[in-house]
Amino acid sequence: MSSLAAATCGLLAAGAALGAAELAAALSKPQTGPLPAVGSAFIDLTPAWLKDFAIRTFGGNDKIVLLLVLVIVVAAFAAVIGLAARRHPRLAGGGLISLGLAAAMAALSRPGSAPLDVLPSLLAAVVGASALHLTHRAWLRTFATHLDADRPDPSASDRPELAAGPMTDRRALLRTAATVLGFAAVTGGLGRVVSATRDTAAAGVRLLLPRPADPAPPLPAGSDLRLPGLGPFTTPSKDFYRVDTALVVPRVPHQDWVLRIHGLVDRPVELTFDDILARPLVERDITMTCVSNEVGGPYVGHARWLGVDLADLLRQAGVRADADQILSRSADGWTCGTPVQAVLDGRDALLAVGMNGEVLPPVHGFPARMIVPGLYGYVSATKWVTEIKLTRFADERAYWTSRGWAEHAPVKTASRIELPKPFARLAAGPATIAGTAWAQHRGVAAVEVRVDGGPWRQARLAPSPNPDTWRQWHLDWQATPGDHRLEVRATDAVGQTQPQQRAAPFPDGATGWHSVLVTVL
Repeated sequence: MSSLAAATCGLLAAGAALGAAELAAALSKPQTGPLPAVGSAFIDLTPAWLKDFAIRTFGGNDKIVLLLVLVIVVAAFAAVIGLAARRHPRLAGGGLISLGLAAAMAALSRPGSAPLDVLPSLLAAVVGASALHLTHRAWLRTFATHLDADRPDPSASDRPELAAGPMTDRRALLRTAATVLGFAAVTGGLGRVVSATRDTAAAGVRLLLPRPADPAPPLPAGSDLRLPGLGPFTTPSKDFYRVDTALVVPRVPHQDWVLRIHGLVDRPVELTFDDILARPLVERDITMTCVSNEVGGPYVGHARWLGVDLADLLRQAGVRADADQILSRSADGWTCGTPVQAVLDGRDALLAVGMNGEVLPPVHGFPARMIVPGLYGYVSATKWVTEIKLTRFADERAYWTSRGWAEHAPVKTASRIELPKPFARLAAGPATIAGTAWAQHRGVAAVEVRVDGGPWRQARLAPSPNPDTWRQWHLDWQATPGDHRLEVRATDAVGQTQPQQRAAPFPDGATGWHSVLVTVL
């Protein structure tokens, strides 16, 4: 049996295992499949530096890259098992079963897991071992028949059934391989169809949200400079950044969704989605930022959010005086710790159900998510939120704070140059430098730009609807031939100016001046 044939047996077995697991997970919970379970466990164990590297390098594709890496690792492991099966078939089958058991343990390690969550991985182990046995036996039968065919047999001409043996076994081999491959394709395809059907049903695509009782005023004239190369003031939902730990986007049908408010409260509360929609809805313009955003990075966006006043929900439950943390939990078990005072101090903190005039997209938290202006997302913006527990920072820690990130993480004053782009080649003469600046809940008071380390010049600020949004800015520049370095810094409404010194995002957000290099011809 050739090495290629043996490795192919292992790959076919792995394909059948993953296909069966895909279907089983789709019929129960998609996140319990072997790849999502192992991938999610890996994300939990990822150190801060590796997380930052993944986000910085792959951006919103970091989860796709992780899944591809897992597939490659599984394929390599399956090929090795196939090779081992030539001499140690039982050991090879045990290797596949061990892989399935490891995935089952990963599924059980997830927050909110149940004993039945191990079924997709255990099924994958059984199917994989069985498929390896079938394909390996078919290859060996064909191989042995070919060896016999190479030995001269004077009586073979008088025995047609022996003369046809090699061809018959070859066809049997092809049938076995095709059967295993077809099983993998059919089960995997059915799993995808079931998941897609459930996803559509859970996405609320036909849901009509009530009109806000307190609508946001129209954006001030001129708040969107509409310059070519400069992003729009309001970020389209499809382009809004996404940074979270969910390898599989949680799908929670709004008919089944319940928000539980409990802990250090006088009156625990449970609210359905209909209960939320029955309350007066408010609409607010709020810019959000991820703490992983590097200086000048893309993980910031603005949207018009629709929801209910989060402070009103907490007051309904009656927050006790000793509670200083809102420990919120998402449908996939991720937790977030938000300072109670930041929600009760009068800012427009929301439990949002809509985004940019539409139902909240699944990747951005449908059925509901938290929005607390002025705080980085990891301490304020729980998506797919199902639980709000009033507690104390001294008693409980959330997902990222338990990994060393700051408990209190107000958004730092920041700015970036979007026009011209880095390493752009410009014609000499009049040019425009433009970008955005943000200091949520404080507001941006000034933006300054300098060229080649020269004097700072005041940029012109576009109007903004409120201090919780970013501001666009622009500056006219007489570009002269040569290479130039453009730098920007912002000052917020309380007088804090961006520091020049660069600092990485960990543990409470990046600092430093954004700069771009351009060439003027």
